[in-house]
Amino acid sequence: MKYLNPKADLTFKRVFGEHPDLVMSLLNALLPLTAEQEITEIEYLPSEMVPDNPLRKNSIVDVRCKDRNGRQFIVEMQMIWSPEFRQRVLFNASKAYVRQIGVGEQYELLQPVYSLNLVNEIFEPDLEGYYHYYRMVHEENSDKIIEGLQLIFVELPKFTAQNYSEKKMLVLWLRYLTEIDENTRQVPAELLANPEVKKAVTALEESAFSEAELLGYEKFWDIISVEKTLYNSAERKGLAAGMAAGMAAGFEKGKAQGKAEGKAEGKAEGKAEGKAEEQRFIAANLKKQGIAFEIISQCTGLSLEDIAAL
Repeated sequence: MKYLNPKADLTFKRVFGEHPDLVMSLLNALLPLTAEQEITEIEYLPSEMVPDNPLRKNSIVDVRCKDRNGRQFIVEMQMIWSPEFRQRVLFNASKAYVRQIGVGEQYELLQPVYSLNLVNEIFEPDLEGYYHYYRMVHEENSDKIIEGLQLIFVELPKFTAQNYSEKKMLVLWLRYLTEIDENTRQVPAELLANPEVKKAVTALEESAFSEAELLGYEKFWDIISVEKTLYNSAERKGLAAGMAAGMAAGFEKGKAQGKAEGKAEGKAEGKAEGKAEEQRFIAANLKKQGIAFEIISQCTGLSLEDIAAL
């Protein structure tokens, strides 16, 4: 049996966006809920993708729902991490919180909003744990809490099952997300022994998807590869620009006017050539990875002929 990766847009939404029992099980396992707070019923809400960064327009997959008490849950699968994500997550959770009531309605109607963010990269290398829980607490008395926004981030690459055996369903769901992909031919018996996880595994069987869906699945991974390359290139470019600016600040400020004009013209030409060279460098790397020429062209602006000539 061949399986698809559950972290992709197509599969993540197929499993957790079409099966209320499965997303409810995932939330109960991964959210910091007491037995009395467990979710017993789920209703889906329209998904809302906010591409605040053009390099991230395809790397975020979200599922939104609420329970019978009105609590809202935002589940996101983030393939690529960047520092501004914390602010974006807070913004989206705050927006969901505010939209619960209209003008003139009572604040007592507001219910908590939980944002569960599954991240496929390590973004807290200095912290040992993989699970990061944020909420509003009193600085000196942590038992004093303002209920409202609950933000949870899970660093999937840090997770190792043997260290967290006391939380069975949490371990099973994280193993499901981290151990199953296109190379899986035999699913671990522990996953198949649980009815909910087994159902989620069955939903990943390649035979359950049409040819068009499988093409879209492959394109998703191509785009993620492109976005990672573009983001890494942007990071390198920003670092280089910062170093250049620092060196320029150390030069003598007094320059002849004629030299300044010549320098400005040369700088503009050099910048344009540098940008073109960077696009060719990115395109060459993507070409080596087997990315389709059409996708490379869309991302770099180079023609198909230029890409073929690299």
